[in-house]
Amino acid sequence: MQSLPVPPAPKQEPLSTTQLGRTRTDAYAWMKDENWQQVLRDPSVLRQDITDHLKAENAYAEAVLSGMEPLRKELLQEMIGRIPPAEETIPVPDGPWAYYSRFEDGAQHPLRARRPRDGGEEQILLDVDARAKQFDYYALGGTAHSADHRYFVYSEDVQGSEVYRIQVKDLETGELCSEAVESTTGSFALSPDSAWLFWIFRDDNGRPSRIYRRPLTGGTDILVFDETDAGFFLSIGTSASRKWIVIERGDHDTNETLLIPAAEPTAMPVVAAPLVRGERYSFTHWNDRFIILTNAGGAVDFQFMQTPDTATDRENWRPFVPYLEGHYLLAATASRDYLAWAERKDGNVYIRVVKAGVTGNVRAQAATIGMDEPAYDLTLQGIMEYDGSVLRYVYQSPTTPAHWYDYNLATGERTLKKVRDVPSGHDPAQYETRRLFATAADGAQVPVTVLMRKGQPLDGSAPLLLYGYGSYGIAMDAGFSTTVFSLVDRGWVYAIAHIRGGSEKGWNWFLQGRGKTKPNTFTDFIASAEYLAKEGYGSAGRIVAHGGSAGGLLMGAVANMAPDLFAGIAAQVPFVDMLNTMSDVSLPLTPPEWPEWGNPLEDEEAYDLIASYSPYDNIQARPYPPILAMGGLSDPRVTYWEPAKWIAKLREVASGGPFLCRINMDAGHGGSSGRFKRLEEVALVQAFAIWAMDRAPLR
Repeated sequence: MQSLPVPPAPKQEPLSTTQLGRTRTDAYAWMKDENWQQVLRDPSVLRQDITDHLKAENAYAEAVLSGMEPLRKELLQEMIGRIPPAEETIPVPDGPWAYYSRFEDGAQHPLRARRPRDGGEEQILLDVDARAKQFDYYALGGTAHSADHRYFVYSEDVQGSEVYRIQVKDLETGELCSEAVESTTGSFALSPDSAWLFWIFRDDNGRPSRIYRRPLTGGTDILVFDETDAGFFLSIGTSASRKWIVIERGDHDTNETLLIPAAEPTAMPVVAAPLVRGERYSFTHWNDRFIILTNAGGAVDFQFMQTPDTATDRENWRPFVPYLEGHYLLAATASRDYLAWAERKDGNVYIRVVKAGVTGNVRAQAATIGMDEPAYDLTLQGIMEYDGSVLRYVYQSPTTPAHWYDYNLATGERTLKKVRDVPSGHDPAQYETRRLFATAADGAQVPVTVLMRKGQPLDGSAPLLLYGYGSYGIAMDAGFSTTVFSLVDRGWVYAIAHIRGGSEKGWNWFLQGRGKTKPNTFTDFIASAEYLAKEGYGSAGRIVAHGGSAGGLLMGAVANMAPDLFAGIAAQVPFVDMLNTMSDVSLPLTPPEWPEWGNPLEDEEAYDLIASYSPYDNIQARPYPPILAMGGLSDPRVTYWEPAKWIAKLREVASGGPFLCRINMDAGHGGSSGRFKRLEEVALVQAFAIWAMDRAPLR
């Protein structure tokens, strides 16, 4: 085995913090630039000693993996070969126009365009690729057109920090019609009378703290809503019926809706139903009523209720689709004559449809759209127009590329509109998907989705990549990924552990993996790895674990808890410095995250629990597998110093490794932008996985 270069040895400047009578010492706290807010907006102002260290880490990671460079290039070209050089989305109809985006041959970013619905010449709304070439980093945020079809509005992030500006383009003149709206979250809404732009202000701590409106073509910003709860996020939109402008405020546990009649867009918002701590609700406007998705009344997996749109307080809510345990309701979409919703049962998604005027047992009368596969993903894109009868959804599975369908709600006819093209070729019959169940430490059955080539020997000889996330109630659905086939075609087994903290088995699956029960997330992942090894899909010590963001927390935790299980661990933008981050109220996500993890500033029990599993605080003096930690310099969600500190402390305390840190100096949480550019980081992870597996002993 070739010798490795000497890793960076960063300085240590111990900083002690006493909190709730507990003291911790951090030797690498200096890696957090005291002017980190400015760094997010302008990475060039990063303190020089930090810059030098991050560049040294990047150089070391490149040197260690230099022998994999030919393979990285080969993997990248394979992945690019599975993406059509030119591609177009299915047009979305709206009045006289059909709106879509398309990639020109080899472009990193799309064109946003429209054409007359009855045929005619294309009109380019925005050449995103041309705009992106003006910046080192470019990400398009939200886009929308005004109801009169004259204006096109878009938000853009040009440094990766998720600080967006909003631009308004006059489609008749082709010119921007006002100064950009700066310091926004990228989210906005247009009043249905095409007169007003509503936008969300992002403050210096990265919080969406206020909503303003201004004339769409430019003018004075008028405060609409000021969020005083530092733990609440804001969102804004318009109902499909175009009767309401809807503001939502809330955190992971609680939310509240405020309404503005679209006919009076300058009116102040009115609370639809006052918040109740621990209860969530959201409104879908349907003719003369609101359909309410809520967990009120102990409906853990949520229920649908209904209320007149003139009487929205809770006392007027009546059952529509009552709570049914094990049927997790996800979202609803409405047209004048139909209502559709998605629900998850046994890990898979189904779509239900009912007609307007339905009474009685709504669930029993609903038409059902589902698929006959052990594991798949069904995405409800919505009913295309409020006065229309076409519902669009996407079906895919680990073996099957995405299929876009239009479903005629009046006739039940299903029309295939598009199949995701894989130019280099893909034969689903060559692969197999399985849905397995691992038994957790407390007896819970953890779903595991497996993708492999047909005929794969299950004798433990195959290298195994196991992916996990398990936070915020986000489900890791069994979709199609063109990138994983570079591993699977090399004889790897690819698996997703649907661990607690996600919502694959309903909202209670999430509740069992957050706060006081968060350790279930980590032990579920370990149980999944052990089960897969026992059943021959891999073997202990020859598994590569992969996760990002909160999934990076998972990676750090399992590295401390069961390092012998893994040949390598790839952690992208890993949330590993939990105790320090959850104690720093200046960081963008800290107060909103307390419902998820607990508040270690005020709650001793929360402090002790976080301290017991925070990856940075629990590194042990024992052998660890090779670890690759990847971050982004302008990332406001998981700041660059988290992976940098983690790797530095691993080198100080643990043995084994090597421990690699790679910081993208031109990007944030999502990594590089561009449909091909982003694949460079995917290829790096896979090359690292293969490199780590080659170093792992056969057992």
